Parts: sequence; C-alpha cells; structure tokens
Amino acid sequence: MKKNRQEKMLELISRYEIDTQDELITLLRENGFDVTQATVSRDIRELKIAKMTTGRGTYRYVLPKSAEVSSGVKFSAALTDSIVRVNSAQNLVVLKTYPGMAGAVAVGIDHMNLVQILGCVAGDDTILVVTQDNDCAASFAKQVQDLLRNI
Repeated sequence: MKKNRQEKMLELISRYEIDTQDELITLLRENGFDVTQATVSRDIRELKIAKMTTGRGTYRYVLPKSAEVSSGVKFSAALTDSIVRVNSAQNLVVLKTYPGMAGAVAVGIDHMNLVQILGCVAGDDTILVVTQDNDCAASFAKQVQDLLRNI
C-alpha cells in the first residue's frame, strides 16, 4: 500500500505542477488513496521531494532525481530546473536563472568543489562563475548546456 501510494505521488508530481500538500492530497484521493496530511508529509520527507520556485514566482514540488554531466558533476533537479541560460567568455561562465534562484544555484556549484572553478558570485538571477582558464570555462558551460538539453 505504502509503495503504491508513494509511486503514485511521484507520478503525480512529475505530471502536474503541485504547489501544496492539500492539492497533492486531493489528487491522491481522486486516485483511490485515502491519505491524511501527516501521511503525505511523511512520504514527502521519505521520498526527498523538494519545493522550488517557478518562473512565475509560485512554488511546486520537484522530484529528488539528480542528473549527471559527463565529468561526473551532479546537479540536483531543483538547481537544474532553475537555470535558464548558459554562456561563456574567456575564463568566465555566466548562468542566468529564474529570479531569486541564483544564490541557491551558486551554493550548489560551490559545494561541488570542482578544481577548475575558482569561485562564484551570485546576484538575484545571474551567476558569474570564474574558472582557471578559457578551456575550463568552455568545458563547464558545455556540460551545463548538455545537462539542460537532457531535461
């Protein structure tokens, strides 16, 4: 029962933009699962489901998947979904994000501890990534672009 309910939760979250537990409870009940708020809350925690902002300034639940780029660099789904555009110039990479998401993405990049990245500076919707050299910048930008294409 629990496994089926959690599988249905993952399916619903991947199919719909669900922004509240009440909405998720309603959808689960429409699909034959009689659940309480406490049960849904516990399932969200166990499944590592997160909330992220959308481009419209609202929130939605996102699945806990992670995507891996060719060098083994991992971005969480929430971080990946926040990136809008990637460009590089010489040893710099500029990442555009949805408003308010640049800081979170920059922290995620910093926590990867990549030797080719010297540091990040984040504004509201823009991140400047400083790399060791032009080749590192081009490589990192390509990895992020490839990742965005695979979503």
